[in-house]
Amino acid sequence: MDYTAKIHYLGEDPISRLMVKFSVPCVLSLMVGALYNVVDQMFIGNSELSTLGNAATGVVFPFFILAQAFAWCFSNGCATYLNICQGQNDTENAHKVVGSCITLTILVSLVLMALIFPFRSQLLLFFGASERNMGLATEYLNLILLFFPTLLLSNMVTGIISADGSPNFSMAALLLGALTNIILDPIFIFVLKWGMTGAALATVMGQIVSCVISLFYFLHPKTFRLSPESFIPARTVVKSMLRLGLATFVTQITLLIITVLSNAILVQYGSISHYGADIPIAVMGIAAKVLTIVINLVVGIVLGCQPIISYNMGAMKYDRVRRLYRYIMACTITIGLLFTLLFQLAPDFVIGLFGAPTNIPNPEDYWLFATKTFRIYLMLITCTCIIKMNSIFFQAAGSPVFALVSSVVRDIACFAPLIVILPRFMGIDGMLYAAPISDLIAILVTAFFTRSFLKSLH
Repeated sequence: MDYTAKIHYLGEDPISRLMVKFSVPCVLSLMVGALYNVVDQMFIGNSELSTLGNAATGVVFPFFILAQAFAWCFSNGCATYLNICQGQNDTENAHKVVGSCITLTILVSLVLMALIFPFRSQLLLFFGASERNMGLATEYLNLILLFFPTLLLSNMVTGIISADGSPNFSMAALLLGALTNIILDPIFIFVLKWGMTGAALATVMGQIVSCVISLFYFLHPKTFRLSPESFIPARTVVKSMLRLGLATFVTQITLLIITVLSNAILVQYGSISHYGADIPIAVMGIAAKVLTIVINLVVGIVLGCQPIISYNMGAMKYDRVRRLYRYIMACTITIGLLFTLLFQLAPDFVIGLFGAPTNIPNPEDYWLFATKTFRIYLMLITCTCIIKMNSIFFQAAGSPVFALVSSVVRDIACFAPLIVILPRFMGIDGMLYAAPISDLIAILVTAFFTRSFLKSLH
């Protein structure tokens, strides 16, 4: 197959036109993906489940992060490797990396199911479940776990489809899945009164729709053809794929660690504050989902540009890579500043979308903590966006070490120690201030690596 005839435009068309073509569908796809959790939380928060239901989804959220860690690692690693193959006109390894990626995703999902299911109650307690929300969290998690293979596959294949030059197909698959979720959520929660099980069922039904549509794409891809031998993992190809996807995996695992540690701190210091344990868990769960939406906007832009970055790196067109970086950075800063204004000026509006507290003793404490969280915890969200954008850009450019360091500094080297240390002196408010301090330190480190990377493009 002649790759050059298929995708030469990645190295020739105007950068701005390519960004629109590839980034818009990817942004919409990721936003749709984020809606799965956000929509559930909105419907749950506005139902009789209210704050305790939101707290339950907050303690289940780490399981979604774990699934995405593997799915996005395989997806981004495979997509980057595929596009580098295209830039080098390497037809031999293209189909092998896609088939190997699908096989690994299925195997890993089955292993995760087998490991998690027997210990799900203990894990929920470890992730911050309380006596009041444990039953709701278990009810929600049981169904999610049963469909883990679908969850991983639906998150994995969309990146490969975009890398193959069909971002619109990827977007359509995710959009139809999200619409299924949005339609079924009110039916299952409000009409049929299925509670947390209904919310989980709507989510997995949406994932099934996305997964089935996406898998049909591989019957007629553009730049490779799958055969039975494609699905036998090739050691060299898999090693390269995992190396390129390592930064994504580490990013998600650090997010998992931070989420679990944060929940533990929230329970510990929340229980001795006038807020109690459930309010901080519920509010931070909402903040995490909102942060996911903002980050996904930025990630969607740079991830959508991943085929352009990887192709031009493979073709050694470094001037185009530098220009693309400047455009992506401008978009990232704009998004970050707009959401900073929203969270500082109208936090109550955002919080109100997730319902009013009805099943806790002091609702006014809920609004007080929620407002403080959005104004302090998300104070430097622009820096967070820049850090995440750079990490993915480095990965797409075939520099996983830079990507890895950029990702780890903020969450592991800074945020994790600070959320342990600051609450000792500031109580639960210390948890909120840990985020902007970490962002400030990490952005300086990221700036150093960015300068070194751009200088290396000669």
